[in-house]
Amino acid sequence: MVERLKADVASGAIKPGELIKQTVLAKRYGVSATPVREALRMLEADGVIDYSDHRGASVREMTPEAARDLYRLRAAAESAAAEMAVERMTPAGLVSIRAAHQALAGALASRDTEPATLSVLNRRFHFAIYAMSSPLVVQHIELLYARFTPGTTVWRDRADAEALQKDHDQILDAIERGDATEAGRLTAKHVRHASVIREGRPDLRAAGADERETFTK
Repeated sequence: MVERLKADVASGAIKPGELIKQTVLAKRYGVSATPVREALRMLEADGVIDYSDHRGASVREMTPEAARDLYRLRAAAESAAAEMAVERMTPAGLVSIRAAHQALAGALASRDTEPATLSVLNRRFHFAIYAMSSPLVVQHIELLYARFTPGTTVWRDRADAEALQKDHDQILDAIERGDATEAGRLTAKHVRHASVIREGRPDLRAAGADERETFTK
């Protein structure tokens, strides 16, 4: 239940600030209200949503400052994950990473592919890499992804998408050469690249009130 909710938040199916109705979610997932309520409580503890019995639940709206902080955390965590992945790479893991990279390249070659699809394939590529690190690291990065729920993907603009895919080409090359340090460096650079794209476009930038967030109550 929690993972399904996280997936809907991460994909934008449930948008920041949108009221989350337990009855609607229970019907969508084919469960009673109790597991939905428990899942919402867990996501509240993770900082993904705001929840109370009286007001209901809504996905936290990210402030510009918090978005910058989150990308900085992601750059560090994903860099470490890429390094670990190269150090622990298996033949099957490399096949999976290459396949994910090729799937995104093929989708990008088609002008008809929706930006949301490119975003999903981008995530699959990254997590195909991180899967070679450790379950603990993957869980940590998944939480960071879930904390940022933008309404629009940085893969929307064609030029930006092609530039981000060139980053992927370089990351894959480092992985195939077995250069853990370079794979980590390039991954951090790639995450910062995505941050610059989002920060530079008003329609992509986080739109929450620009004040320090309080993550504890």
